Formats: sequence, C-alpha cells, structure tokens
Amino acid sequence: MTGSAFLELAVAVSFVLLTIALLLVIVRIVRGPTLPDRVLALDMMVSVGIGFIAVIAIKTGYMLYLDIAISLGLVGFLATVAFARYILQRWQMRASQTDGEGNR
Repeated sequence: MTGSAFLELAVAVSFVLLTIALLLVIVRIVRGPTLPDRVLALDMMVSVGIGFIAVIAIKTGYMLYLDIAISLGLVGFLATVAFARYILQRWQMRASQTDGEGNR
C-alpha cells in the first residue's frame, strides 16, 4: 500500500467516524435530559467540527483551514464558559429562592 493510498483510506475512515460522532452528539442535544448535558454536547459538536476542518485540511493540502479550526476552538471555548456561567447563575438563583429544606 502506497503512502497516498493509505492517506486516502485514513481520510475516508476519519470522515465516517466523525459523522458517527456528529450523529451521536445531535442525539444527546435533542434528548438531554438536562441543560448541562446539552451544553456539553454543544461543546463536543465544536470539537467534531474542528475534526472535520482538520481532515479537510489534510485532504486538500490547504493548511489555512487549520487557522479556521483554531479560531473555532477559541470561540467554542468562550461559548462553553458563557453557558457554564449561565447555568451557575441559574442554579444560584434557584438556591436563593428556596429555604434550607428545599421548600419555596
């Protein structure tokens, strides 16, 4: 097996595995069951997107795509932090509305 044939096989396998991962992430976003599960799934979707971009960069040989993947990683990280902060504030607000026994 030549190097280019192996690279084409690796790219094809990568696309299949990333597609399966994307479908599983979409299932987790839809099913939940909680908001933190959905936030984690959205973060994983960003990671899978970065994987797709990296594989496309390898397949085409156009390495500018890697800059796009890095930018997407930074934006995805900031979005995850923002969602986590929102969830924390929501939890703190609910905790302040209840007394020590969980009654309103």
